[in-house]
Amino acid sequence: MTQTKIIDGKAFAEKLRADIARRVAKLKTEKHITPGLAVVLVGDNPASDVYVKNKAKQTREAGMNSYEFRLPEDTYEATLLAKIEELNHDPNVHGILVQLPLPKQINEAAVIHAVDHKKDVDGFHVVNAGLLATGQPGFVPCTPLGCLMLLKDTLGDLSGKHAIILGRSNIVGKPMAALLLRENCTVTVAHSKTKDLPALVKQADIVVAAIGKPETVKGAWLKPGAVVIDVGINRLPSLSSSLPAGGAQGGKLVGDVDFESCKGIAAAITPVPGGVGPMTIACLLENTLKAATAS
Repeated sequence: MTQTKIIDGKAFAEKLRADIARRVAKLKTEKHITPGLAVVLVGDNPASDVYVKNKAKQTREAGMNSYEFRLPEDTYEATLLAKIEELNHDPNVHGILVQLPLPKQINEAAVIHAVDHKKDVDGFHVVNAGLLATGQPGFVPCTPLGCLMLLKDTLGDLSGKHAIILGRSNIVGKPMAALLLRENCTVTVAHSKTKDLPALVKQADIVVAAIGKPETVKGAWLKPGAVVIDVGINRLPSLSSSLPAGGAQGGKLVGDVDFESCKGIAAAITPVPGGVGPMTIACLLENTLKAATAS
């Protein structure tokens, strides 16, 4: 049985944020520029609200300016687009993030496209997606960027490794594949139509799970010694009968990987929580500092 290393994303993110804070202080002293991150939240999604508050707190702790704009659930798309246009032209704002998901009356693609790609610290704009796909410098989506940092910290050189990515979303799966190709990995992208998924996973040195289905990847699927990055965040229904209907809020957080069955087989694995999650905000700050430096 393999001694499995638990990859501490929380500790890595803390070190990264401390390094960002040092570089922000230097930028302020030498260039008199204070990086500014604007976050726009439409509606009152509780999970989004917590996430936005965490972003604002960590932005300020890094010495950056945090700008928060909250719009009601029934906001018209045109109103949101006008706010984005205003932020595009604000010299104090270097990064713009529109919190997803958006209410149904707003077209997400139109909103993503409206953000100036030079301020697109989420890395979702088609220009940045194209730059990543063609191996050119641009903004990389924060979650895959964080995953790559954890992989390189764990494995060092990734060249020649066979990686499988479970999920083909524009937010994680596709940019993750592009990043790993850039690191000279052999990359397989699996999805809902993939046949015999366990057999494919069994061949991989690196497994990145981002499918949004709790505890799907089992230890028996893994190649012994594989490194597993679990992007999933799923809340299981609470076992407590005392909770009201919809009380799954009290349930346990798990990833897309069956953590317990993978321990002892994987060489290293990220936990949920405390693995990939903390890296996402740290990489958002990294992208914001990059945008401010380029301005």
